Amino acid sequence: MKIGICTDSGSGIRKEESEIFGITVVPMPFRMGDQEYFEGINMSRELFFEKLAEGEEVSTSQPSMESLMKAWDALLLENDEIVHVPLSSGLSGSTQTALMLSQEEPYLDRVFVSDSRGVSVTQRMQCLFAKELAEKGYTGKAIQHLLNSIAGDNGIYIGVSTLKYLKRGGRITPVAAAIGSLLQIKPVLSINKGGKLDSFKKVRTERQVREAIIEGLKDSLERMGDPEARKSYIAVAYTDNLAQAEEFRAQLMETFPHRYEEEIVISPLSLLISCHIGENGLGAAVIKRPDALENT
Repeated sequence: MKIGICTDSGSGIRKEESEIFGITVVPMPFRMGDQEYFEGINMSRELFFEKLAEGEEVSTSQPSMESLMKAWDALLLENDEIVHVPLSSGLSGSTQTALMLSQEEPYLDRVFVSDSRGVSVTQRMQCLFAKELAEKGYTGKAIQHLLNSIAGDNGIYIGVSTLKYLKRGGRITPVAAAIGSLLQIKPVLSINKGGKLDSFKKVRTERQVREAIIEGLKDSLERMGDPEARKSYIAVAYTDNLAQAEEFRAQLMETFPHRYEEEIVISPLSLLISCHIGENGLGAAVIKRPDALENT
């Protein structure tokens, strides 16, 4: 049985990576001003952050049903089943849309949508887990069930250098943003068990941001019963400051010398997520390897 893996651009999987991995990525739109854009199609990362710095208003939305159907139809020409791994249901309505669509012909019992509550590098790893499980012979339904069952086996933390984009996106109130900016607060956010954006800590310096993220990663690893990350991947995510992300990776390599995989992947946050984070956003995640793949 051949199984195709599909996701959306919330995963941060870039076009060149999707071709290497063999994973289809459905682009998620965002708006700047009165125009709709798609990352890597009609908007580059460089231009995006230029416009953001200039104060361009930005908003996000989920993929159209037509773009999702087009991707699934193409995959079903070459595959028996599809596993679709969307952005966390706590951040987007795309999961419910995909679940609803998967119950209609010709997708019923052929397309299986996970609600694994992933975002960015955690969503990316879930796609890679799905690919590996498919190669081991798991069915689409079995992969869907496994991804849903490991929804809590990760932790992701993101430091935000400014509150204005969270205010624009309605994630915090204007009063909270004004007070936070006045006090030079840099919030560190997390994705909670429900897959929603939540506050983890409030700090004031870049060094404290990194320390808070590491504290969060250690908390997540303790919760997963893997305090030294011996069974967990570690990944770094960023918006526009690659040098900062590389420095943080070096720090994480020293902090977690016994991690499961020597490489710590650095992945840019998708522009869809960057709309709410803004410049100099920095994050990291831990993702536990599923027991089903432990011996592979």
